[in-house]
Amino acid sequence: MADVAKIRWTEPISWARVGLTAVLLPLAWFWVPRTSGWIYGLVLLYLAIAVTMVLRGWGRSGMIGLLALFQDAVFLLVAASYGADRLLWWSSAFYLLVLAEGVAFYGPVEVGVVGLVVALFCILVPQPGLRDLEYAAVVGGVLGCWLAAIGRRRERDEVRMAAQVEEARRRAERATEAERQRVASDFHDGPLQNFISLQMRLEVLRKLLGRDLDAGMDELRQLQTIAQSQVRDLRVFLHSMRPVDVDGADLVVTARRTAEAFQKESGIPVTFIGTAAPMGLSQESTSEVLQMIREALYNVQKHSGATRVAVALEKSEKALEISVDDNGHGFPFAGTYSLEELELLRLGPNSLKRRARTLNADMQLESRPGRGAGLKVRIPLQ
Repeated sequence: MADVAKIRWTEPISWARVGLTAVLLPLAWFWVPRTSGWIYGLVLLYLAIAVTMVLRGWGRSGMIGLLALFQDAVFLLVAASYGADRLLWWSSAFYLLVLAEGVAFYGPVEVGVVGLVVALFCILVPQPGLRDLEYAAVVGGVLGCWLAAIGRRRERDEVRMAAQVEEARRRAERATEAERQRVASDFHDGPLQNFISLQMRLEVLRKLLGRDLDAGMDELRQLQTIAQSQVRDLRVFLHSMRPVDVDGADLVVTARRTAEAFQKESGIPVTFIGTAAPMGLSQESTSEVLQMIREALYNVQKHSGATRVAVALEKSEKALEISVDDNGHGFPFAGTYSLEELELLRLGPNSLKRRARTLNADMQLESRPGRGAGLKVRIPLQ
């Protein structure tokens, strides 16, 4: 973005250089002494250089641009030393051009050096007209340094903001890819396995109908019941895939609505306990927490066979604690395991473990085979 701004200033400054030099050309004919005719030739040469810089696109930042800034300053000093008393307005205008060139393409150091050199030249050269240019050199140099410092700081801010935007884009891409992997894994472990099982049962039914029609009809009725159950499970799965909308509502309110929707769709009673204190989580973290609750409830309906479930959100001074507890079958293993132990032993739902890592949270999974299971997540607060 900063480079684009520099390119935008290149053409106006180049044409201003041509214009001021062209204005000086007829004026030099009158105020340059005949014994110093080489000054007139210098103006002609510099005009040719200025036109060439416009046609070739020279004068941008870099070594060529720095050389252009140096030659402009030298030309100003030579021209001012021969005509400052008669053409103070031209010297001042060209000096402003040099300062604008330094501010547009360089920093306060380059602008300060130009201003200091011009001011010292006006002080040391014994020309009466240069005294007036001396004040313009000092004031313009200070102002130019200030503007150049502001411009350089703005460039640094733009670079930093561009880096932050790029990092945010990379994080969004990583989050999207992780979410795709989670959805694929959940679909493979859930609906896809159910449909594979249904396909196998249909193959058994086809063979059974060829041998025993009554037994085949009984199997068909069982398949209809299984299909209805799988349709309900698929609806719950699709509901858990929807993005969480927390606009206009805090975490507790949205979590309560999630629990109520789960109870309505699954028929499993839900006890919800939530604090009224503000959680202080970001939008992204809030969405992750709600997704964890929805996935935990989906796992309860899909795998546990529970008849009731309890969801609680409690906030302490340093953390937000979430718990989901049911009275179902529990997991095939028994005991209480931390997140590190679950990952080491490859136990527990992978999607919940990934989300806990994303939130930098502590996670505990308690399994009571035949008596239910409990999930506890502790999220640190800033």
